[in-house]
Amino acid sequence: MRTIIVATDFSDIAENAVEYAATGASIIDAKIVLFNAFKLPLHASNTILSVENVQSMIDKNKLKLETRANDLIKRYDIEVAVDSSLLNVEDEVERLMKQYDAEMVIMGMAKRSLEQDLLGNTTTNVIQKLKFPVLAVPEGVTFKPVKRILYACDVVRGIHKTILERIKDIARSWNAEIEVFNVQEKIEELQEDPSFTKDPLKDEMTGIQYFYKNVASNTIIKEIRNEVVNYQPDLLIMVPNRYGFWSSIVHRSKTRMMAAGLDVPLLSIPI
Repeated sequence: MRTIIVATDFSDIAENAVEYAATGASIIDAKIVLFNAFKLPLHASNTILSVENVQSMIDKNKLKLETRANDLIKRYDIEVAVDSSLLNVEDEVERLMKQYDAEMVIMGMAKRSLEQDLLGNTTTNVIQKLKFPVLAVPEGVTFKPVKRILYACDVVRGIHKTILERIKDIARSWNAEIEVFNVQEKIEELQEDPSFTKDPLKDEMTGIQYFYKNVASNTIIKEIRNEVVNYQPDLLIMVPNRYGFWSSIVHRSKTRMMAAGLDVPLLSIPI
């Protein structure tokens, strides 16, 4: 059985993602591991508490998680396990993905803000740091079958075969069409690169209904957002690029930037 990790802090945004995941799991017959990274209340962390008091708080939090899991089991008729920890989300998600041999983690995504653009949030940090597929579900978005997939990519950098096969598997499982959307910001490169004027995926997409579209623009994020509006996909897929420490100060991941403020789920698939 396929397993999906779903992280929640019990906020409205996170709980919307839980409902999204549960609906999808009921359709594809998947198991959910409901995870909460429990944090001690601020007043409690500033005082000296006994081991018993701390354990009591942890137990209450786990009971809340189990109650939520039982609600999902009854309403969606799916298998749900629970897991909680006092450690940070990034470290624990990595542990859970390996422990349960999960295929992805689903998290809620808050609306866009200047703070998120500059610093990110828990979901965008997981996208940027971890080498696992992350599905970011925007606030208020409910689950619906995937019929249109927008794959925003960079043909000049190359499309990893493993990534392409995974995207094709998703399309086959939902009988969905794919739009491969290539945006390049350096016009000079495009004029020299033959991949911009012809479809480089023609031989790779046999049996898949897809479209290939090129756009030359110096505002990549804006073009992808516009294409989301025009194409109306049920799922946006991007592959985050990895930057070193110093270059990350200057460069912000386009995948991370796209995650905040969308009205369509974003699946980030790392290489």
